[in-house]
Amino acid sequence: MSKPSNKNEIIEAGMRVMFRKGYHAAGVRDVVAEAGVPQGSFTNHFRSKEAFAVEVLDHYFAHTRKLVGEALNDRSLRPRDRLLRYLDIITERLAADDYFRGCLIGDFSIEVSQTSELLRERLSQIYREWLAPFVRCIEEAQQAGEIGTRFPANDLADFLLSSWEGAILRMKVERGPEPLDRFKRIAFATIFVGGV
Repeated sequence: MSKPSNKNEIIEAGMRVMFRKGYHAAGVRDVVAEAGVPQGSFTNHFRSKEAFAVEVLDHYFAHTRKLVGEALNDRSLRPRDRLLRYLDIITERLAADDYFRGCLIGDFSIEVSQTSELLRERLSQIYREWLAPFVRCIEEAQQAGEIGTRFPANDLADFLLSSWEGAILRMKVERGPEPLDRFKRIAFATIFVGGV
């Protein structure tokens, strides 16, 4: 009879440890201790810390993808309101963590993009996939006259996610919601409005 796999527990534990310590400071021993499994369990499932981090990122992004869908697929809201709803959902989650924890995608982008080509490439793929539903929602909002057409939907989606990630980084420094609130207030009063 085969032993039960600890892979999912290790990935979950890795996500918690990397949120607390970052990629470089998170050791395999930290992860297996957090998961409560023997160190051999890690090496049975992952060929390297880098490969493990890709799986942690994928696990985190799967959750992010669900939150995007929850907001942007809600047809009871107008397209522009769906964009704001996504930001509000994320703000609620960040508040629940006392503004201590941010976004693992943003954290990894800062920490590993110059030191790991494997992780940089995976992050690049994640950003492309992450943008797509925002582009569609913004196109819909532009067609409805809720958001201006001066800039292409792809550029606006990229601006939204990149600026939001910056606001999250600042939020971690300030340990409060003001950077998030400021971004939403300004962006949705100036850029994500109808008109030109």
